[in-house]
Order: sequence, then structure tokens, then C-alpha cells
Amino acid sequence: MVLPRLPSIRELIKLYGLSAKSQLSQNFILDKNITDKIVRCASLSANVPLVVEVGPGPGLLTRSILDAGVKNMVAVEKDDRFQPTLRQLGEASESRLKVIQGNMLEISHQSILDKAQIDAATSPLHIMGNLPFNVATPLLLQWLHLLAGRQGLFGVSPHGAVMTLMFQKEVGDRLAAKASTGHRGRLAIMAQSLCDVEEVYRVPASVFVPKPKVDASVIQLVPKANPFSDHQDAYLTLENVLRYYFTKRRKTVGHITRRLAKEMPQSKQVLEELEDTLDFKARPEDLTTDQFGEIARRLHENGTIELPL
Repeated sequence: MVLPRLPSIRELIKLYGLSAKSQLSQNFILDKNITDKIVRCASLSANVPLVVEVGPGPGLLTRSILDAGVKNMVAVEKDDRFQPTLRQLGEASESRLKVIQGNMLEISHQSILDKAQIDAATSPLHIMGNLPFNVATPLLLQWLHLLAGRQGLFGVSPHGAVMTLMFQKEVGDRLAAKASTGHRGRLAIMAQSLCDVEEVYRVPASVFVPKPKVDASVIQLVPKANPFSDHQDAYLTLENVLRYYFTKRRKTVGHITRRLAKEMPQSKQVLEELEDTLDFKARPEDLTTDQFGEIARRLHENGTIELPL
């Protein structure tokens, strides 16, 4: 399943006059040793029913994914300058790779599934990408909502889709942050409520062209088997709980909870009972993902989705 010999990415960039566009937050990796390492961290194999790569650019990570033996792959690229190199790669892969030009934030997931000719699978799909820094967080939040509702790419398999994604180091630190650490915030808990989240590889800024100001982190998100928020309404409740608590993060959990009870008298009893299970002297960043899940679960079972701003 190894690809035939192809011009190097450096040669293709020179041949087609390609360059990274700063307005699209593009940074290329030109060392295949690095992209091969990322693929090994993702544990890809021929058994993965579909790999979707977001923002492949000139296609070096794409080559590493195909060299891992993946049989069914769709690459979604917004920038039309990379279509010739990606189409060439599709032909060389004997149609294992299909290419869609479009914005992943806006594109229909059904169009990806149609392109891949897949509508159901017994094992999880895999989403990969060196995400443009300016859209990385919005994309992830969109995917988490879809995962909670088992929709789009996350509804094909009962196990959802594993995500192995590259972020700026700061975003990666926020995603993987544990309770009572400096980077702990809403993003960590939203991701960790649905997935096991782990940094699997640190990528130094020096391997990118052009060189960014910060290193990057490869973060893997593996869907949990039975998360509390495996339902879009429940996930919305959790999201609203996190927004309420973390906009008051300098206050104690007890202060915030009692204030919420005053603003939502219909949930006062439920919220007062939390004092038995939560440390009311802690700050929001000190609570575990499960503890925030417990707050959201009780409110959701009480019929609450929306919270005061």
C-alpha cells in the first residue's frame, strides 16, 4: 500500500509556486519524519473505515497517512492552490484518497461520507489535521457538539470518531489541562466530558515553514464509551454551566452556586444539595470534569438547559 515515488513536497511547492498564506494561518511541515511520527501516534491502520484530513495543504501528512495503509481517505482543503498536488496524490494512491475543496466549518459532513461511499461502520472513523490556528478552536467546538449528538462524521460508527489534531501549544495545553492547573478552563472540560484527551506529540516551531512564534501540540481525543453529555441537550446544559461558572472564576464554587440558586429559584433545591458533593471553597478550575458533569446532570434532570448570562 506504499505510494509510488513522487516529487518531494519541497519540489512541488517550488514547481507550483506555492507559499503559506498568513491570512489563512498556514504553516507547512516539510519533514516527512515528523508527519510519519504524527501518524504513528494516531495508530492508523488499514482497519480504520475512513480517515478525514482537514487542511492538508501540499499533502505531506496526507502521504504519511496513506503510507500507513489507510484504504479510504477524504481530504478537505479550502485553498484551491493545493488542488493539483492533492489530485496527483489521489491518482497515485489508486483512488484511496478523494479530495474535496471547501471550508470544513461550512461543508456538509454528508458530502464527505458520500465521497467516501460510507454510511455505517463498526469501528470509529478518524479525523486528522494540522489545523489552521485561526479556525482550530471553532472547528473543535463544532465537532464536539456533533459528537454529543452522534451526528455527521460522528454518527457513522457507534464509537464516533477519534480526533488527532495539531493545535498551537497554548490551545493544546488548555485542552489537556487537569483540574487545579493554570490552563484549566471551559475548553478542557467541554472536550474531556466527551473524550479522553491526551497530548501525544510536541512539534517544535522550527519544523514549520514559515516558522511560527510558538510550538504546536498534537492532541488526541478518543470518545468515551458512556459520557454524561452524550446527548446534545445535556451537552448544552454543561456548556451553559461552564460559561456561568468560568465567567466568575475568581469567586468560590459556593459563592457562584448560591448566586445561581437565587437567580434560578426553580433549581434552588438541586443546587443547594451540591454542597454535599462539592468543595464550595474551591475555584471553578479546581473542579474535575466529572464534578461539572454532576452539576449539569442534576440541572438537566431538573429540566434546565439555559442558564442566566
